[in-house]
Amino acid sequence: MTENLASRRNIGISAHIDSGKTTLTERILFYTNRIHAIHDVRGKDGVGAKMDSMELERERGITIQSAATHCEWADHHINIIDTPGHVDFTVEVERALRVLDGAVLVLCGVAGVQSQSLTVDRQMRRYNVPRLAFVNKCDRSGANPAKVTEQLREKLALNAVMLQLPIGLEAGHEGVVDLVEMKAIYFDGENGEDLRIEEIPAEMQAAAEAAREELVDAVSMFSEELMEAALEENIPTELLKTAIREATISLQLCPVLCGSAYKNKGVQPLLDAVLSYLPNPTDVTNEMLPLSNAGDEGEAEVLPCDPEGSLVMLAFKLEDGRYGQLTYLRIYHGTLKRDGFITNVRTGKRLKVGRVVRMHSDEMEDIQEAAAGDIVAIFGVDCRSGDTFTDGTISCVMSSMHVPDPVISVSVTPVDSKAQVNMSKALGRFTKEDPTFRVSLDPESNETIVAGMGELHLDVYIERMRREYSAEVTTSPPRVAYREAITQEAAFNYTHKKQTGGSGQYGKVMGRLIPCADADYEFEDSVKGGNIPREFISAVDKGFKSMLAKGPLLGFPVRGVRVELMDGGHHAVDSSDVAFQEAARGAFRASYPQAAPVILEPVMKVEVEGPAEFLGAMVATVTQRRGQISGSQEEDGFARVEADVPLAEMFGYATTLRSATQGKASFTMEFGRYAQVPKQVSEAIIADHEAAKEKAGKNKR
Repeated sequence: MTENLASRRNIGISAHIDSGKTTLTERILFYTNRIHAIHDVRGKDGVGAKMDSMELERERGITIQSAATHCEWADHHINIIDTPGHVDFTVEVERALRVLDGAVLVLCGVAGVQSQSLTVDRQMRRYNVPRLAFVNKCDRSGANPAKVTEQLREKLALNAVMLQLPIGLEAGHEGVVDLVEMKAIYFDGENGEDLRIEEIPAEMQAAAEAAREELVDAVSMFSEELMEAALEENIPTELLKTAIREATISLQLCPVLCGSAYKNKGVQPLLDAVLSYLPNPTDVTNEMLPLSNAGDEGEAEVLPCDPEGSLVMLAFKLEDGRYGQLTYLRIYHGTLKRDGFITNVRTGKRLKVGRVVRMHSDEMEDIQEAAAGDIVAIFGVDCRSGDTFTDGTISCVMSSMHVPDPVISVSVTPVDSKAQVNMSKALGRFTKEDPTFRVSLDPESNETIVAGMGELHLDVYIERMRREYSAEVTTSPPRVAYREAITQEAAFNYTHKKQTGGSGQYGKVMGRLIPCADADYEFEDSVKGGNIPREFISAVDKGFKSMLAKGPLLGFPVRGVRVELMDGGHHAVDSSDVAFQEAARGAFRASYPQAAPVILEPVMKVEVEGPAEFLGAMVATVTQRRGQISGSQEEDGFARVEADVPLAEMFGYATTLRSATQGKASFTMEFGRYAQVPKQVSEAIIADHEAAKEKAGKNKR
């Protein structure tokens, strides 16, 4: 079993949108004989890439859902997850990286490190995922892998080192020089399937030797044995490979390879590098949180990757397939067997495993069992994304994944009663599948509100409602997820007193509300002398916390509040948890207006890219939308503008940008921070809120 684990790799392919992730995965599947014909993302044959199995993905030419597959290369089993590049579907990347052991960070050879590259890098760091960098599109005009490697060092603070040099660039890109083996590799045949290995071209010999020396210098910092061999000028290839592997797995090094997936160059050496330098399941430290009998989580403990013993798995992705819910699982310990029994730790339900399958995009292959270190899927299990499963002999949970909060919402209204039923089914499924897609009911207007990560995110789900569930809906203009915050201190001195025959309610709280920039909410207990008994302090905290979901100003969630409880009073008979919760709520309502509350809006990090001739137009489209330029670059006829722009101003921006740049520029955006809205805008928001409230009141009458 240990040998099996050593020959297994679980990798993700992640990058900025349009860097070539799906094209690269298509070539990997072709060279490993998983598919027998290559189809391109926007190919003329209309078939589309294997990993883009959803009709919407093929139409739009983007990846929407992460797709899993597996292949064999040099007697190694590789599980691959191809993830979306668009920031609206960032949770797909998040949950893939949560369960993967290594990753390939794909970069465009021309654009280099882009906005979503930074986001993906942050996600990899969050889960300590070692990565290789693959500089793609070396056949394109302006490609420069050396410049991209430098950007990896400067922008991502990675210790990036090139393992390859390109042989020719742009239209003259022929192959790569392997700096570890010191050989030139060319890719012959109709689809680059025939590797021709030769001596390094004479004109590249000096550059290759200099790059090899740079590689050895960088890697020897992490290996004394390699340093000694370098001083003696006798470096065995295997020693260099071992040192690169160890430094990569310990996150001290990021090897850089290059090629062109579209032109079938550099993919096979990348597969070799995945086997040589990325970790197998036993090289990675996974932690579990043991549970007490009361269900409390204990201190994290290391969970070894061992096929023997108690079964522990994490459900990281759900899909509603033809045969019911399909649950993707990463097995961390033990062995999962068909017809065996598993327990959902969250619900305590014991379930029988019907089918166990390996996924190949939208196809599946039945298997009888799967052991620790594997990624598989099962049918007919009712659970949520992030649930832990065991065989019932161990009580623990795996740490959950980071789920960002939605930043945009729209109201959806079904056109008739049939659409109402279908819409409910669709929303139930989508919220289960995607934790960043939220559904709520507006209590004033009685409208169904759906919230997500961006316009594209919501557009895709609304389109899927129509196609997959025949749920015709109308949508309102997008609504921004505003927040409220206080800007100055405000004291409170509030007594809750209620007498209704028999024992009444009494609770008195004194203290202050303080603006807090570092956290959404903090509670500080400064009560001395026992004026509020210890058992009621948590009730006060609970009461204040319950007021944050809907702020008194406009009903938006409140963030950035610190409550300091300084004093109070109690009654021997009438004081209770409920009384002190009510006292806290009353104190918040009374003191909040004195704390100068303001409205906060989400500000997005926007990156606009296009031909340099349109730089002025790109800057103008941003500044017209209350945007603040944070940086701009112009190089080799290519321009990039980075800015902070309020989300409320970004609706319809794609159309404006296309008009201003003859359709040649593109943009990406991701959530940056919350910032106070200008007074003029704040007044408009308050006026709109009052008008909507008045309209809702009339409708009720």
